[in-house]
Amino acid sequence: MEPTTRQRESQRLQRVPPYLFADLDRRTEELQRRGVDVISLAVGDPDLPTPEHVLEAMRQAVMDPATHRYPPYPGTGSFRAAVAEWYQRRFGVQLDPDRQVLALIGSKEGLAHLPWALLDPGDVALVPDPGYPVYRVATLLADGVPHRLPLRPGLGFRPDLTEIPTEVARRARLMFLNYPNNPTAATVELGFFAEVVRFAREFDVVVAHDNSYSEIAYDGYRPPSFLQAPGALDVGVEYHSLSKTYCMTGWRLGWVCGNAEVVAALGKLKTNLDSGVFVAVQRAGEAALRGPEEPVRRRVAAFQARRDLLVDGLREAGWRVERPRATFYLWAEVPDGFDSVTFAQHVLERAAVVVTPGVGYGEVGDRYVRLSFTTPEDRLKEAVQRLCRLR
Repeated sequence: MEPTTRQRESQRLQRVPPYLFADLDRRTEELQRRGVDVISLAVGDPDLPTPEHVLEAMRQAVMDPATHRYPPYPGTGSFRAAVAEWYQRRFGVQLDPDRQVLALIGSKEGLAHLPWALLDPGDVALVPDPGYPVYRVATLLADGVPHRLPLRPGLGFRPDLTEIPTEVARRARLMFLNYPNNPTAATVELGFFAEVVRFAREFDVVVAHDNSYSEIAYDGYRPPSFLQAPGALDVGVEYHSLSKTYCMTGWRLGWVCGNAEVVAALGKLKTNLDSGVFVAVQRAGEAALRGPEEPVRRRVAAFQARRDLLVDGLREAGWRVERPRATFYLWAEVPDGFDSVTFAQHVLERAAVVVTPGVGYGEVGDRYVRLSFTTPEDRLKEAVQRLCRLR
C-alpha cells in the first residue's frame, strides 16, 4: 500500500476561491505566442513615470547608510508627520502622527491584515460587492464571515445600509468601503459617510475606508475623506497609498490613519509579521507628500484625456458606459447574451484586447467588465478602434 499524502494546503487557504481569470490568462498567452498583438486594459497600474523630485529624494536616501538598517516598525516619525500634514492640507483632518498614523508596505498589505487584528472566528465583515477582492479574501483567511453589501447602479453603486439584516449588523465587527471605487469608479459625497458613521455607532462596527484614488479625479470633483465626517475618528480608519497619486505602485508605500485603537491593533499585528518599509522609500514618500503638486496635476490631466478618448469612442460604438469622475477605470455593462467572463473572452478573441470580467469583484459584477486607461494613448486609441469594430 502506498503511503497517503497529507493535504498540504490548509483548510483556511482552501476557503479562498480559485483564481477566476486563469483561463483568460491562458488564452492571452496563447495569442501572444502566435504573434498576436494583444493590448491589455485589465490592470490598474499607472504607466506614467514617478515624479522626478521623488526619484531624486530616493537617489539621495539610498546613498545614506543610515537608511540601510531596520526601519522603525510604525514608520519613521518624519514620514508619519508628512502624512498628518498632508491630511490637514488636503482634508482639514487633524491627526496625531504618533498615535493615528501607521506606515504600510502598500495599502493592500494593511487591508489584508486588518481582519486578523480585529475579527474573532465567526465575526462578520461587511464587504462591498463588487469590491476589491482582498476585502473578502482577508476576511476568510481570518476565519471571519463576509456579508455582501450589493452595490447597484440604481443607487450609484453605493450600499443601502438599511438592507443589512439587524442580526447580521449585530454580529459585524468590520465594514470595508472604497470611494472613489474600484472597480465601478463610483463616487460619493460627504453626506454618505455621515450615514456610515451613524450605522457604525449604532452597531459598534469598525469602518475601514480605502481612499487610494482620492487624487485621481476629474472635472473639478474633489473626493472627500471618510475622516471628514463628524465622529468618523471614533469609529474607523482610512487607508491611502502613494501608488496611484504618484505613480508608485512598485514602491509599496501606503498608510492607515484614524482611530488610535484600531491603528494600534494593526500595528501590534504587523510588528509580529514584518519589519516595516525601507527607510529610503519612506523618505521618497515624504518628498511626494511635501513636494510640488504640479506633477500630480499633469498626470491627472493625462488620465482625463484618456478617459475622454475611451468613453467617447466606446459610446459612438454603442457601448453603455458612464464618464467617471474619478479613478482610471470604466465599468461597462456587457451586451445582452453575455456574462462578464464570456464577454471578456469574446473581446480577447475578436479584438485581441484584454478587459477584466466584473464577476472577479463579486456576484453583482457579472453584468460588467472593467477597462483601465493606464495605457499609453497610442495603444489606447488602437484598443478603442478594435473594440468599436466588435459592434
